[in-house]
Amino acid sequence: MGVRILAVGDVCGQPGLDYLEKHLKTYKKENDIAFAVVNGENANVVGITPRQADMIFRAGADVITLGNHTWTRTELQPYLDERTKILRPANFGPQCPGRGIAVYHTAFGDVCVLNLMGRFTLDSNTDNPFVIADGYMAEIQEKIILVDFHAEGTSEKRAMGFMLDGKASAVWGTHTHVQTSDACVLPKGTGYITDLGMTGAVHSVLGIDPEQSIGKFMGDPPRRYESAKGPSKLEGCVFEIDPETGRCLSAEGVRLQ
Repeated sequence: MGVRILAVGDVCGQPGLDYLEKHLKTYKKENDIAFAVVNGENANVVGITPRQADMIFRAGADVITLGNHTWTRTELQPYLDERTKILRPANFGPQCPGRGIAVYHTAFGDVCVLNLMGRFTLDSNTDNPFVIADGYMAEIQEKIILVDFHAEGTSEKRAMGFMLDGKASAVWGTHTHVQTSDACVLPKGTGYITDLGMTGAVHSVLGIDPEQSIGKFMGDPPRRYESAKGPSKLEGCVFEIDPETGRCLSAEGVRLQ
């Protein structure tokens, strides 16, 4: 029997933070979750503040991963250097604050978590995530390797999954906020899902108030995004991993509301 690891999709605004606070620890306990990685990319709707990161940790996250909005809140930069359990994409320039990969000691062994960001349509000045990932895989010694690939294109994410099949224990996509139905174990033993989905308002457009999103597409003047109101949800995936081999035994999408 393996250890159960939970990956949680992008936390969107206060609704997402509130849902985590109320439900994450209970879910972990009831479902024997040994380790939880939460993408906090949109905790402030766009970006994340140190206070919000602390809230996610208190809610039950073991590690926070980020993405293309990492630098939106400048007050986060010192926090990234100070805290080892929050990761920004490893393919940002080496002069950037923080780190994109780290090893965490647990009761079931060491866990390596790698955060990467795609380049298709994200218009970010990053190194090639495939080259970076390939280089790290040649160096990582830990059996359990988890990869959050924050990317837009489904083809880019699936290509990363297959490139890391048999090397990483689990690879999941974040960023699009829409959960995909392809949770699986790839042929060589890597757990995979193209996108975890999001944690935030149910009746929303990717966490945003629908009327505001419709207005944007109708041509309204730009304004600060606002979280939608109403009931919330948590989306993600549970990977059961053999701690002796690092191979994934099962992968199952999660949707709570």
